[in-house]
Amino acid sequence: MINQYSHKVVLIGDGAVGSAFAYSLLQTTNEVDQLVIVTRNREKAAGDALDLADITPLTSPVEVKAGNYEDAHDADVVVITAGVPRKPGESRLDLIHKNVAILKQIVTKITATGFKGIFVISSNPVDLLTTMTQHFSGFPKDRVIGTGTSLDTLRLRLFLSQRLGLSVNAVDSQVLGEHGDSSFVTFSETMINGRPLDAIKHFTAEERAEIEEQVHRAGAEIIKRKGATFYGVAKCLSAIVSAIIENQNRVLPISAPLDGQYGINDLYLGTPAVINRQGIGQVIEYSLSHEEQLKMQASADQLKAVLEQVKND
Repeated sequence: MINQYSHKVVLIGDGAVGSAFAYSLLQTTNEVDQLVIVTRNREKAAGDALDLADITPLTSPVEVKAGNYEDAHDADVVVITAGVPRKPGESRLDLIHKNVAILKQIVTKITATGFKGIFVISSNPVDLLTTMTQHFSGFPKDRVIGTGTSLDTLRLRLFLSQRLGLSVNAVDSQVLGEHGDSSFVTFSETMINGRPLDAIKHFTAEERAEIEEQVHRAGAEIIKRKGATFYGVAKCLSAIVSAIIENQNRVLPISAPLDGQYGINDLYLGTPAVINRQGIGQVIEYSLSHEEQLKMQASADQLKAVLEQVKND
């Protein structure tokens, strides 16, 4: 599936997230030979390609260019960031009807080229759009990946490190479920410098709820101040794509296809997974507390209800 002599990434969408991802990718991996930017505004894509090419003498010799959907025919990875961004006061689920139609057009055009690589999705609501990408493309589930709770997990680790007065590198904790308001923290699995969280600091139920709410609010707080969030998710995207291209077998919290894990089927939802050359090498099922399992099921039920509505429209 991945050509051993040349690694090619096609980016669909060149807004704030797309351009930040492209910049991050060029600094993250030395194994991408070509980055193609596809967007409705060809001049914007061409300008970004020229701007990004300027950094390649300091990173690696990548050909960066504006292109079209046909460029995906021999790509290893297609990254989709295109879509209507979330506005102040909107939830990620509010975007579903706006972005499903956009996504269907993109995926149809990509698959028509003969693309045989891996889809990586960051457009919101990411869990539902990742599920729909697999549905529209007919691809094996392990070749469709969403950014899922990767950004939520980064925010959680930052907030916990601040509360504990420790380096963020000391914190190993995950956010699972929907990338949105029904996500939750796996406090039962959280480790601080290799020790269980409760051995370091006991957070009350109220404090745990506050931490989860802080994670839920983080994106909206950024959007309120600057209109969009993009650096964090762009870094998550580049980490996922690098793990694919470099066959890293890296464990990342993503929007992964659940087929029995957590008692959930036929839905992409946030959970850790092994990312490698095939896409998703393995979906990792955490050992959840009873309360966390209920939250995971509630997250899935909410997404499935919206998904059924979209399919019936």
